Amino acid sequence: MPGSYGYPAYPGYPGYGYGHPGWTGMGAPLNGFGTTALVLGIISVVLFCMWGLGIILGILALVFGFLGRGRAKRGQATNGGQALAGIILGAVGIVVSGVFLGLMIWAVVNDEDGDDSSGYEDPFATSLVLRDVPPTPPLP
Repeated sequence: MPGSYGYPAYPGYPGYGYGHPGWTGMGAPLNGFGTTALVLGIISVVLFCMWGLGIILGILALVFGFLGRGRAKRGQATNGGQALAGIILGAVGIVVSGVFLGLMIWAVVNDEDGDDSSGYEDPFATSLVLRDVPPTPPLP
């Protein structure tokens, strides 16, 4: 008789039924807003010296962070901490970028000379200046 000797056959897999145990029917968590807030918050802090770009990115980080926190409170997302970090970093990015932009505007407004001279006189500064000289006569 075949199959009567050796090891017994491996038992079959259990039936698949109507879903995984504990399945609630909800889809995957919607973590996009929290992750976006964190990324924009980091970029806004890093790029604070880009002439107001940090302010714009910080505002976007705040918006996405609050939306992500709302989703986390409703149970639609699982990354409420990332959203909170995005809110904090976005606020820091706005403050640091605003201070930097304010200092730059103050420095430009309070420039004493108004020109770009630093007191250093370059001896070769006029070496390429063309003077009004009469044209040379054409060759015969």
